[in-house]
Amino acid sequence: MANPSTPVLITVTGPDKPGVSSVLFAVLTRHGVEIVDVEQVVIRGQLVLGVLVGAVEDAEGLQESVEQAMATVSMRVEVEIGADPQSGARLGSSHVLVVLGRPVTARAFTEVARRLAALEVNIDAIRRVADYPVTGLEVHVSVAKDDADSDARLREALAEVSVRVGLDIAVERDQLARRAKRLIVFDVDSTLIQGEVIEMLAAKAGAEDQVREVTEAAMRGELDFSESLHHRVAHLKGLPASVLDEVAADIELTPGARTTIRTLKRLGFRCGVVSGGFSAIIDRLVDDLDLDFAAANELEIEDGVLTGRVIGDIIDREGKAVALRRFADGFGVPLAQCVAVGDGANDIDMLSTAGLGIAFNAKPALREIADTALSHPYLDVVLFVLGVTRAEVEAADLADGLDLERL
Repeated sequence: MANPSTPVLITVTGPDKPGVSSVLFAVLTRHGVEIVDVEQVVIRGQLVLGVLVGAVEDAEGLQESVEQAMATVSMRVEVEIGADPQSGARLGSSHVLVVLGRPVTARAFTEVARRLAALEVNIDAIRRVADYPVTGLEVHVSVAKDDADSDARLREALAEVSVRVGLDIAVERDQLARRAKRLIVFDVDSTLIQGEVIEMLAAKAGAEDQVREVTEAAMRGELDFSESLHHRVAHLKGLPASVLDEVAADIELTPGARTTIRTLKRLGFRCGVVSGGFSAIIDRLVDDLDLDFAAANELEIEDGVLTGRVIGDIIDREGKAVALRRFADGFGVPLAQCVAVGDGANDIDMLSTAGLGIAFNAKPALREIADTALSHPYLDVVLFVLGVTRAEVEAADLADGLDLERL
């Protein structure tokens, strides 16, 4: 006969159906046991329910009752008498990884798991957060030695794996701050929208190739942004101001942009843009997406014609960080609760200033300093990094009466 205080682990598996939990807990109630731990997951209609109890009567009697009860609902059950109540117990995971791929193959995830094991990092829990437009898995892990260098070690190791197997892997601390973000700022060109506005304007002046070459060098960090901006804007001299309306009408949002902004605003985020582009274009985006704030450069216009100059303060690499601080302060949001998303070298200071910096299809110079780098061309992947699931997004859209097929 087992000791009266013998802990018992009960694991129930089988097709998910109503009534399984109520039948099991009715048996546990009759035996007067104390519930120590409970965990349940349903994967594609298959239920796994684990209950750890401290048996106050004979454990063998409890086992027999549970087996009989589960047979009445056609479920499989395993009962381990004398299970170590501390085995597998944890105070909480140290980090959360968001693994994104299109698809996430078994081979690729195996490489991730092997790398974690080599670092003595334990996988505590996994859940799917998205099946569209990418597959997203949220993986909660615990590092063996959690110190000041844990984040850097984990990011460095997983960055190497992510490149090799074709996955994006975001690494964050698994703590309250992850779910306490309140303000997000997006770069515009090649982030919130597709393409570069300056190149679209330059095409109107027949100087697209020259301007694109300078833009690409600046985004790689090879040229000072302010200098490159003046050089590129000079090519626009003489264009009628009406081209701004023409270009604004041709702008295409990045896939998922509307979903991202709509969802974050539901969650109470302050959403806005800080751009090295031009306010004449940005102001239209602010109205279209109902953004809360914006900062951009001002093109000089005289007699209805672009002069080829910018006026006022330049929103360059440093200016973007300054603008983020200004908006965060204005809304009373600590920088630790801010998120910045960008793609070029002129976003480095802004991403470094925010509590979470996300490089979106970014140049190497930005990827190297970002907290996480995304390589899929869908902006709503940012939501998954922030802990929002695709199911939650769709449920909220349905509740608001939105037609998902048309979004």
